Amino acid sequence: MDRLTRWERRTGPALLTIGVLFLAGWALPVIVQRLPPVVDRALWYVQVTAWALFALDYGVRLTLAPRRLRFVVRNVPALLVVLLPMLRPLWLLRALLLLQVVSARVRLPLRVRAVVYVSGTALFLALVGSVAVLDIERSNPGGNIKTIGDALWWALTTMTTVGYGDRFPVTPEGRLVAAGLMTAGIALLGVVTAAIASWFVERFQASAAAERRSEAELKQALDELAGMRRELGELRQAVGELGRLREDLAALTDRLGRG
Repeated sequence: MDRLTRWERRTGPALLTIGVLFLAGWALPVIVQRLPPVVDRALWYVQVTAWALFALDYGVRLTLAPRRLRFVVRNVPALLVVLLPMLRPLWLLRALLLLQVVSARVRLPLRVRAVVYVSGTALFLALVGSVAVLDIERSNPGGNIKTIGDALWWALTTMTTVGYGDRFPVTPEGRLVAAGLMTAGIALLGVVTAAIASWFVERFQASAAAERRSEAELKQALDELAGMRRELGELRQAVGELGRLREDLAALTDRLGRG
């Protein structure tokens, strides 16, 4: 195990906790308006501290990486999060590792774990997307997403591709969030549909295999029954011959007695 892998395993839980704290520091001022200045300032410090720790983690991992150019190419979102504070909420996607750890430890069939993981991912993206679009749209005079309830309803209709139409973003940033949610919703629904279809196919294959086994067992039983019938016929023939032999023997004995 190389140093980079050891570092990532050791710091994974801590960074997950930092991501959750950053989510709270970012979402609470958006959801709850008119927070006390002290609370608002503290939440801002939480966000800045989380960003600094993420930047430190990226720098350490870049230093420990055996192939730094390959590391940068494979971790472009992490680099953007560090260089562009506007994209910091994207780093919260690392919190999805929590769902992966939970699904890996729950003793459920693989397909059920996949559905649970996908459902958790969809819920997470819906929450983050609703807070993001509320933060963007609420201050726009022409916007129609003004409360967290409106934002959650819009996120639900967007991710399920229903497009109810009563709530919609009007700013370019809001439409960018909507595009991301629509893409994620289609992908997640596709995964769930594929998992369910695969489950049905497996059930049908298992039923077909059981029917084939039953047919094979029935054929074997019929073959054995036919063999038993043949043996019974041969046995009857042997008994008949034995009866005739006894009759011949009795007749011979009778003639000898007379002579």
